[in-house]
Amino acid sequence: MRETDTGTGTARDRKVLVIGGGIAGLAAAHRVLDGSEGDDRVEVTVLEASPRLGGKLLAGEIAGARVDLGAESMLARRPEAVGLAREVGLADRLQPPSTATASLWSRSTLHPMPKGHVMGVPGTADALAGVLSDEGLLRIEQEADLPPTEIGDDVAVGEYVAARLGREVVDRLVEPLLGGVYAGDAYRISMRSAVPQLFEEARRHPSLTAAVRAIQARTAGNQQPGPVFMGIEGGIGTLPAAVADAVRAKGGTILTGERASTLRARGGGDQRLSRGTRPAGGRFAQRPAEPEPVWRVVTEQGRTFTADQVVIALPAPAAASLLRTASPMASQELRGVDYASMALITMAFRTSEAHLPEGSGFLVPPVDGHTIKAATFASHKWGWIGADNPDLRIVRTSVGRYGDEKDLARDDADLVDVARRDLGAATGQTAAPVAAHVTRWQDGLPQYPVGHTARVARIREHLAQLPGLTVCGAAYDGVGIPACIASAYAAADELRGDSGTREELKANPVQSLHGGAGE
Repeated sequence: MRETDTGTGTARDRKVLVIGGGIAGLAAAHRVLDGSEGDDRVEVTVLEASPRLGGKLLAGEIAGARVDLGAESMLARRPEAVGLAREVGLADRLQPPSTATASLWSRSTLHPMPKGHVMGVPGTADALAGVLSDEGLLRIEQEADLPPTEIGDDVAVGEYVAARLGREVVDRLVEPLLGGVYAGDAYRISMRSAVPQLFEEARRHPSLTAAVRAIQARTAGNQQPGPVFMGIEGGIGTLPAAVADAVRAKGGTILTGERASTLRARGGGDQRLSRGTRPAGGRFAQRPAEPEPVWRVVTEQGRTFTADQVVIALPAPAAASLLRTASPMASQELRGVDYASMALITMAFRTSEAHLPEGSGFLVPPVDGHTIKAATFASHKWGWIGADNPDLRIVRTSVGRYGDEKDLARDDADLVDVARRDLGAATGQTAAPVAAHVTRWQDGLPQYPVGHTARVARIREHLAQLPGLTVCGAAYDGVGIPACIASAYAAADELRGDSGTREELKANPVQSLHGGAGE
């Protein structure tokens, strides 16, 4: 730590340790360094346990074609992800999808993806004509005549929608859409956490369809120009490396292969270091001023790092393990966060043998019993893939979601065969791929069940008692790339005493009505 003589004493740089080198951790490091000006000079070190950076953002190749083997797009209607890409020099590589026309493979037929809905919940029966049965459409038309359904502090999306509009709406549209974002179970996912706009409007209106129409009217009145989603030429997976380069250019240090194993405050290290003692009335009685704790982190590799402030940007299980001494209560809450596993099967076909329909791909309702949950025609969706590889057609399919992970026990060759069979049944594609690659994301996506928002609030309440310690990432504020970055920005700003970003995030959650990391 550098000491500087100020003439009236000594001043030292603020030392910040970021634990986790996924996009949230890298964004937090970048934000901290951006905010260091004048007297607030800062040293930043990022520790990443694995040999690479980026987490679920992973660029790769198949048959010589550059592709994403993880998340492939980011919401462009929020500023965080697109803004960060521009800040780190990727502005000229940002590209919207070449086509946004998707389909739904339902009852053995590819249907155009319905419009006029909010995450699968329609404002009128006409919005789902052609996808639902006559009985299902009639149920939607009758919804306005039902008595109001109590929501309370939270409710599962699937349960609430099924009660109002029938299970067919959930099984045929809500489930595949939410599954694409969370790899989750719509009958378990929290409406308050996953679709907060719908949750708030549903509390204000006696009819769910009226709530959807209110959202649609407000959206139409505030329509933003430009594409809904954005990609990056070369793949979204190139973003982490660009952010890491920017962090290093600003003086930050990034270390891979360093897994943090213990976190303690020097001279103490547990929740007794709180800023005050909470009496029965609930307010903190201030103790005499004490020096801020200096945190001490030891890695499994035997290295010790000290810092004035720590950002934990890890999946919930790893964060729980690291916080077991510093904040046992936060650790316990984090252990309650479930995760879903999934696999991406990426295949390359010769263009002359590829018989794919137009559009960006299709979603698959689990109720039909197929193995794949979605397919993306990457060469159609991203113009740069098609332009760089005119002799190939790249297709991505996904397998696995929460509560339905049995197929992940198959070996890679079997997963490729199953994906080929389902793809062929949906599109008529019969030729064998010239190359295939399976990427497994074990415990890749956190689940947001009923009560998740309250759980996150409790975690942050526990950590607020520990000066200079904060968390960010997909387990808290949303699973999409902009949500992870927004979570990181709020954490970084809190370290320098600015709670405005956190309050803005609470008022305007990033969780999208359009999709997230699984899009």
